[in-house]
Amino acid sequence: MLAAIRGTEIYFDIEGSGLVPDGVVMREKPPAFLIHGGPGGDHTGFKPSFSPLAEQMQLVYFDHRGQGRSAMGNPETYNLDENVEDMEALRRHLGFGPIVSIGTSYGGMVAMAHASRYPEAVSYLILIVTAAHGGFIARAEQLVRERGTPEQREACASLWSGGFTSPQQLAHYYEIMGPLYAHNYDPKAAEIARQRGSNSPEPLNRAFGPEGFLRRFDLRPALGRITAPTLILAGRHDWICPPEFSEEIHRLIPGSTFRVFAQSGHSIRGDEPDAMRAAIVGFVAPR
Repeated sequence: MLAAIRGTEIYFDIEGSGLVPDGVVMREKPPAFLIHGGPGGDHTGFKPSFSPLAEQMQLVYFDHRGQGRSAMGNPETYNLDENVEDMEALRRHLGFGPIVSIGTSYGGMVAMAHASRYPEAVSYLILIVTAAHGGFIARAEQLVRERGTPEQREACASLWSGGFTSPQQLAHYYEIMGPLYAHNYDPKAAEIARQRGSNSPEPLNRAFGPEGFLRRFDLRPALGRITAPTLILAGRHDWICPPEFSEEIHRLIPGSTFRVFAQSGHSIRGDEPDAMRAAIVGFVAPR
């Protein structure tokens, strides 16, 4: 489905009913936005790992502008502020009140910025393997030098330079880097996910290149404005958003809950999916 908002078209998909029978009443499930990372990826990486959450929430997946099944457009608008405003416009377009906001990696950055800018729009905030400022890039560069193979360090050169020129080159990057992204790497599952998903080089280049917006962003001064109960999940072995950045977010969001997954890298949903889902459900819908 496409939502015509803010001069573009944002693709979204909904999983699960919002209103369900519960004895003699109809119970309303909370809407949850799942915000994908990259930038340059799409929402398909959430499926099917997050699908069981539809038992407790109505899941709304969407692709950022210029990515996935959303419309292309002016590349100058491929940035954090536009993604935040698109997310809020989509919430209003769908007629939702406060949402459960679940952001992974770059999606967590969007979710944080949105929750600080529109605190009344978020009922719960779930931040998975993310960071609040551009310092994570220098740390990631250090970690890939320490942990990566020569081939992985070479692949990362295109990320740091903003030099991806085709979706195929970007897909090859994820193939080479897969064992660093996932602590329990499954090559077959990773290949299936790559074939299902899409890769858009321009948004990623504009984020990570030498003048990239992710090198300059800093959400730390705004985190104190977040009022939603917040759960922060980190992977012990994450190289691109190391756990110390999640711990920093925990210190800056009042009353937040922080958990490190000991057997996970950047892909908790692949490394420890059952434990990840249980943590989310236990936080949003405790029994």
